[in-house]
Amino acid sequence: MNFVEENILKKIQTKFFYRLFILLILCFCGQTDKVFAQKIEVGGGLGVFNYKGDISPSFKFRFFKPGGSLFFRYNPNQALSLRAEVAAGLIGADDKYSEDPVHLARNRSFRTRITEASAVAEYNFLDYQEKRFAVNWTPYVFGGLGISNFKPDVVTADYKTTSLVIPYGVGIKYQIKRPWNIGLEYGTRKTFSDYYDDLGGNPITTIPTDQGDPSRKDTYYYIRLSISYTFYRIVCP
Repeated sequence: MNFVEENILKKIQTKFFYRLFILLILCFCGQTDKVFAQKIEVGGGLGVFNYKGDISPSFKFRFFKPGGSLFFRYNPNQALSLRAEVAAGLIGADDKYSEDPVHLARNRSFRTRITEASAVAEYNFLDYQEKRFAVNWTPYVFGGLGISNFKPDVVTADYKTTSLVIPYGVGIKYQIKRPWNIGLEYGTRKTFSDYYDDLGGNPITTIPTDQGDPSRKDTYYYIRLSISYTFYRIVCP
């Protein structure tokens, strides 16, 4: 894929998620307040990103980097929630903290900026309701599909910087005081790229210190604390 085709693909992907977001909002606004008002929720979160790949083959707490997100959640019933979210943050790692002598000899590090758009479904284990005197907390699991755009600070090869991702994980949410809710979530992003750390693809030399593992795609994680607001009355044009 050449540079022009890649730019066209990025524009199409961006427009798709933007239009999907607007369409969801318009669809909800087109209904009556009594039916949909208590099912619409908007919020944001702050947290940390982490990474697993060639430079950090296992999860390491020292590589946490800051991140944040905004989301729109629709709750059609007590068991199911649908969420569209935009997140951004940093990932990074450094070979100097490895115990592998090959990694120490390679002595590479990276820092990459990530922007992600995703749509996921949440399954609530308890009969979670946004109502007074009802069950107002629940653990949940989620899964879906997203698009991730990444930008390493140092780029040493010509590769695609957009990847499909599969977000999945667990969380817990609690209505602290109507209409406010808080949540804690741990999510994994399975990617289809090996270049988040600027070290991927098939080996281009026979020198071990210049190589990554082409069989292992990069993975990153997002842990966040969120706050959201549930609309009990919505006025749409």
